[in-house]
Amino acid sequence: MPARGCETTEPGNRRDLTCHDIEAPPGLAAGPILYARGADALEARLGVVAVTRNGAAAPVLHADGSDPVALRLRARLFGHCVWGADFALPAGPDAGYAIDGVRYLVRTDLTGDLAIGFVSCNGQENGDEERSHEDRDVMWRRLAADHRREPLALLLHGGDQLYADEAANAHPETRRWAALPLAEKPGVAWTPDMAEAVRGYFFRRYLALMRQPATAELCARTPSMMIWDDHDIFDGWGSHPPDLQESPVALGLFEAAREMFLLFQLGADPADLPATCRDRSGGNFSQDAAFPGFAVLLPDLRSERRPDRVMGEAGWQAFEAGLAAAPDGDRRIVVSSVPALGPRLSLVEALLDFYPGQQQYEDDLRDQWQSRGHRAEWKRFLSAMEGEMLRHGGPVTVVSGEIHLATRGEMRLPNGSRLHQLVASGITHPKPPAAMAIGLGLLSRLGHSPLKGRPIRLKRLPGQAMIYTADRNYLVLRRRAGEWSGAWELEESGRTPELGI
Repeated sequence: MPARGCETTEPGNRRDLTCHDIEAPPGLAAGPILYARGADALEARLGVVAVTRNGAAAPVLHADGSDPVALRLRARLFGHCVWGADFALPAGPDAGYAIDGVRYLVRTDLTGDLAIGFVSCNGQENGDEERSHEDRDVMWRRLAADHRREPLALLLHGGDQLYADEAANAHPETRRWAALPLAEKPGVAWTPDMAEAVRGYFFRRYLALMRQPATAELCARTPSMMIWDDHDIFDGWGSHPPDLQESPVALGLFEAAREMFLLFQLGADPADLPATCRDRSGGNFSQDAAFPGFAVLLPDLRSERRPDRVMGEAGWQAFEAGLAAAPDGDRRIVVSSVPALGPRLSLVEALLDFYPGQQQYEDDLRDQWQSRGHRAEWKRFLSAMEGEMLRHGGPVTVVSGEIHLATRGEMRLPNGSRLHQLVASGITHPKPPAAMAIGLGLLSRLGHSPLKGRPIRLKRLPGQAMIYTADRNYLVLRRRAGEWSGAWELEESGRTPELGI
């Protein structure tokens, strides 16, 4: 059946949405999803994933400039087949590819003016599947309408692409484990039946998200780069005490999440990671890719995370090598799933130490770069980006999600330049209470200088009255005549004025 897409009309300043049918390959259960692997002046390197039901023929890919080829089988899962391939398209105004005869246009000339979308937090902790898509996906429909007016060159996904917290409900024993006191969690064994139930949950959730009409329309035509965060596994993954973090059930949940992340967020053959991943062992999924005049880096802040570390040495080496690989003068866009510039949350963390036991928000605070347990790594992260700016002259822009609010920050460097942090979160997560935005705004006034002589300041979005904006949102980065800017699309107040970065 055809998918449903949406387009926009603009009576006054409010944007209303109407829907229409979009042709999709009739043999597919989900997809295609397009993945960015880098580009130069001659071609764009891409990956594609499609899902069929068992028994269907392999989907046929026909990329411009190449002969038709059948996609390769990557996995058989729960009555379905997952297929994929890497390929290239020539740079040009009308480039595209077809899957089973249905053609998709793709923006492949990235040498001049362009637009890049950034989204995060695509769900909510509980009951996400029960929500009405009419309300849940309004910002996806708005982004799809933006793409029709001005095709996006890339779509960056900054974490929590799905909310998998309810994976623990997939089996009676995982539900029992979730309800146990912390000290009793290591005593629950991980069985094959539990693994199959949890894997089925993750697969079904990814399939449902791939079928969401506006997401499907965008992701078939706009190459994506994605990195996971905690909710792609379960809330607070990596920041919990050892009795939870290292329990057999927690490790089993992680393995199921990892398997599906590889297939659907990396768009990867599990036996052959894409060239964007520098750690070929798969212990860390940090990625980087070069494009004309800029590079995109997505450090993996979850695979190696523990309460006392954000990344292991494999992750650090991949991230720092990716920074250094970009040509001199090129912009580096760093997707940090948690904001790199933020208020002094370590003060809140210290306050919780006065209360016994594991507090409700303790893992959320430990997730942040600003946590006392991560201060040395936070300084390493900031120093690495500053060093590239000072040595090679290319600006660095950090984009992040995670906090379900929109904001921005700056860190001034000794040479007068600025490291910009742009936060857009979340595209479908409900907005938090206004009190949260007010409280974080007050905390941000204290200022912070983790690197001596480089003060961090949190600032309002253009046109907004408060430092933190409590509104569902996404971000669009633009390059025009070599100059970069960012603008947020806010659900209630619309597009912000552009911010030069």
